Amino acid sequence: MASIVVIDDEQRQREIIKTILDDEGYETFTAASAEEGLEHIKTLVPDVVITDLKMGGMSGVQLLDALPEDRLKPTVIIMTAFGTISSAVEAIKKGAFDYLTKPLDKEVIILTIRKAVERMQLLKDNLRLQDALYGKFKMEGIVGNSKKMREVIEIAKKVTPTAVTVLIYGESGTGKELIAKAIHYNSTRRTSPFTAINCAAIPENLIESELFGYEPGAFTGATHRKQGLFEASDRGTLFLDEIGDLPLLTQTKILRVLQDKEIRRLGGKDSIKVDIRIIAATNKNLEKEVGKGKFRDDLYYRLKVVTVELPPLRERKEDIAALSSFFIDKYNKEFGKKVRGVSDGAMKALMDYHWPGNIRQLEFVVERSVLMGDGETINLNDIRDELRLTSEKGTINFELPDDGINFEELEKELIKKAMLKSNNVAAKAARLLGMTYKTFWYRLEKFGIQDISSNEDMSPEKGNNPQQ
Repeated sequence: MASIVVIDDEQRQREIIKTILDDEGYETFTAASAEEGLEHIKTLVPDVVITDLKMGGMSGVQLLDALPEDRLKPTVIIMTAFGTISSAVEAIKKGAFDYLTKPLDKEVIILTIRKAVERMQLLKDNLRLQDALYGKFKMEGIVGNSKKMREVIEIAKKVTPTAVTVLIYGESGTGKELIAKAIHYNSTRRTSPFTAINCAAIPENLIESELFGYEPGAFTGATHRKQGLFEASDRGTLFLDEIGDLPLLTQTKILRVLQDKEIRRLGGKDSIKVDIRIIAATNKNLEKEVGKGKFRDDLYYRLKVVTVELPPLRERKEDIAALSSFFIDKYNKEFGKKVRGVSDGAMKALMDYHWPGNIRQLEFVVERSVLMGDGETINLNDIRDELRLTSEKGTINFELPDDGINFEELEKELIKKAMLKSNNVAAKAARLLGMTYKTFWYRLEKFGIQDISSNEDMSPEKGNNPQQ
């Protein structure tokens, strides 16, 4: 139920408005002066204030100036006589939502109040979304307690209150955009846009129009004006992911934005001032790219005011358990499941794995395991196929004994296992071991291996020689 404070020094007027609003289901309070109304506002925190413009003591305009400096001020409606409309307009310039002229019309009051309440609801929803984003991306919420991640978070905390450019290094899937969002949503810019663009994903002939926008006629097909991402992100943060893939000409224009704080649309003549923070990210070594002539050295030094290096998951394995728990909670909620954790065997496999896809790959493995698994825990069977499918061909999790091995015996044993697994189909066994058919037959002959299930001779002399 929306709450409303009605302020008017005429008792009859206050009572009429209160009756109308009470009948509409609002919670209504009245005050005989702006000073009394201000006390109600401080204690009740109403959604809407409807106040007379001219009263004994503080005026309606002065009341606007005296409202508490909260994140969400009440929506104010001014009541005024016809002859003082210009003063009401001035009140709107100072922040009033609307004005009503006396004598008041019941239907107009109801409609105006309804719009004011809807506005307040939208503002409250917007603040809730902002708070949710802040909670999601607050520094303390970044999962990871490894030494390297603590160093990353400390650097991010230090740059957050500033407007300096940040360059984030890291392999694909390490969470570069997450760190960029954490910096933005913990800064004074968090109520303004955070915009991300993957520079490697946009064709070279389109990247400039995406970043800077264009005027009608700037190129074939440009039939209307388009605002670019720099302009759309004004007062906010622009995250340039994979900046190392930008064409040199576009690099020059971005350097100009960093230096002059202004952009020019393609085909445009006028410069447009922008207040924007740049956070860039790459998985390339930009210093080496500068040496190759593929990246501008002046832009490089502009970007690397502060550098953040995100470690790959294989270098922060002590965080795998916490990350797995985080993703389990996330997908339990999404899929309506009740997975409690990861079994010891599965956790050992997760810890031993090399994670070429980093955190993004771990999240995928956990997501699929939560969705497809039937038990209360993620076990080894839930993740075995995913880890095998994503591991490099030929990789074997094998610890070499301190006293060494007999390689020929190991090779012979592998061939026997391949024959057993393939039901003595030599071609299939060869594929299992990544060998050609002829190479596999050579090893069968070398080791004198027979049909391991029936002791039938598998040597080439029995008619299975591929050269016959």
